[in-house]
Amino acid sequence: MANKNLIDGVTIRDLRLIPDERGRLMEILRADDKEFSKFGQVYVTTVYPGVVKAWHCHKLQDDNMTALNGMVKIVLFDDRADSPTRGAINEFFVGDHNHPLIHIPRYVWHGFKCISDHEAMIVNVVTECFDYAHPDEYRKPPHGSDIPYDWSRKDG
Repeated sequence: MANKNLIDGVTIRDLRLIPDERGRLMEILRADDKEFSKFGQVYVTTVYPGVVKAWHCHKLQDDNMTALNGMVKIVLFDDRADSPTRGAINEFFVGDHNHPLIHIPRYVWHGFKCISDHEAMIVNVVTECFDYAHPDEYRKPPHGSDIPYDWSRKDG
């Protein structure tokens, strides 16, 4: 998946889907991939049609995200003061018709919206375990925050 103006530190790698008469296999992240720095945990989250799960960022962990089924629009916003891409927004359409791995560095705000007519499933391989007592989770509302992004569908 080509994107000319990626946020600094974000990487996109097309995942290879290997089908045969038994089904499909898709490797998501290996210890020898350039996106891999360390293992924290793997989790799956789902989102219903039209729902937005945003905005959040982390100070300690990097995310490595893709959608397993359904279609989602994953959006990133760079608000890092020292970043050469400060103010940049990246949109990625991920799922049934496109399987990239999106590496999201810490401090980059991100979220997603289900754009398919059925529930979408996302897998995230993160570099830190979730700390229930002290979550590394910083949030802003999906609509009306200081992030200059409109989650509505862009017809035309």
